[in-house]
Parts: sequence; structure tokens; C-alpha cells
Amino acid sequence: MERFEKLINLVGKDKFNKLKNSNVIVFGLGGVGGYVVEGLVRSGIGCITLVDFDVVEPSNINRQIIALESTVGESKTMVMKQRVLQINPKCQVTTINEKIDAKNIDKIVFKKFDYVIDAIDMVTSKIAIIKKAKECGANIISCMGTGNKLDIKALEIVDIEKTSVCPLAKVIRKLLRQEGIKEVDVLYSKETPKANIVEKRPQSAIFVPAVAGLMIANFVIKKLMGL
Repeated sequence: MERFEKLINLVGKDKFNKLKNSNVIVFGLGGVGGYVVEGLVRSGIGCITLVDFDVVEPSNINRQIIALESTVGESKTMVMKQRVLQINPKCQVTTINEKIDAKNIDKIVFKKFDYVIDAIDMVTSKIAIIKKAKECGANIISCMGTGNKLDIKALEIVDIEKTSVCPLAKVIRKLLRQEGIKEVDVLYSKETPKANIVEKRPQSAIFVPAVAGLMIANFVIKKLMGL
């Protein structure tokens, strides 16, 4: 049976071919980004670039789709690439095993991508990616904070200017205004972050990052199909 037969029957051959001929890039392969890639590849995306500098750690196992006992210590880009090719051997996969910021972002040719997906945590990297994508006229969606949250129903995709509550969205919104950048689609949560009594770094369960990633993948897939 054709691995994408049920999707083709749902959306039609023409729309599926648009996905098959699309080229996307995903920055960040953590709790959100891993599920973004999963959703895109299982929908037949023909070409994908995976960007992450990190390795799988034991603390990732509770929420990241590529984090297993067998993958701890391995490069996230390589583990994700292997997973992608197990899902669809015909998918063309490129990996970039680097931390992307304003200093090296010019090495990535944004114009060749049909969609740019930002699932990185670092503010400086997010701004660099969004700025470059807008300069090149590339379609982009950026994920805001999913840490310290449990309510999947509070997630939504809106323009950055319509965000509220989310501390990360507040920072990104302010910096984009300073850069004169407008009309950026983001996924964010209206849920007030849970009090973090352990440490300053955000804590997380699987639910919100996973749903956020699949929502972003769904959004991008529909845009690519013209829906």
C-alpha cells in the first residue's frame, strides 16, 4: 500500500503533489521542532532541512520524539534524519549541525524554502531567523514559549501583535517592533506559566510542546496546499 494513500484520498493528488514538491527548513529539533518535523514528513514533504547544534540528553526523554535510551548522546540532526528516512526514504534531507545566530545566518539561503519554521528557544536566534526570512520574502512561522505550561487548549496561531500573556512573545514582539518587522505568524499559549520552583530554566511535559509542533505542521501543510 502507498504510504501516503490515505492522505492522498483525503486531500487529492494535486494538493499532495504540492507537498511532495515543497522544500521547508526547521530550526530547532526539541520538544516542538521534533513534532513539527514528524507532522511534515508524515504528510509527504519532499525536501526538508534540519537545523540543531545539540545532542539528545536524558532530560529530553519525557517530551522529545527523538529522545530514547538508545539515542542519548547522539546528534539531534542525525537522529532526526534517520527517523525521517524511516518514514519516507524518498524525502531529501539536509542537516545543519550548528547554533544559528546573526553571525552565521547568511550561510542559509532562505529564498529556496517554501516555508521557514522557527522552533528555537534563544531570543537572539529567533530574531535573526525572523529578520532574515522577512528580508528574503520567505514564509515563516515562529513558536513562542511552551515551557511551564500544561493546557493544550490555550494554544493558538496568530500574528505576533495579537499575542498576550506569553513572556517570550512579549520580548519578541518588542524586538520586532524595534526592527520595524510586521506580520509574523506565531504559535503561542494564552495560559499563564506555572510557577517554577525548581530552577530558572522552563520545565515541561510532553503535551504542550507536542501539540504545538503538530499545530505548526498542520498550519504549514495547509498553507502549502493552498487551503
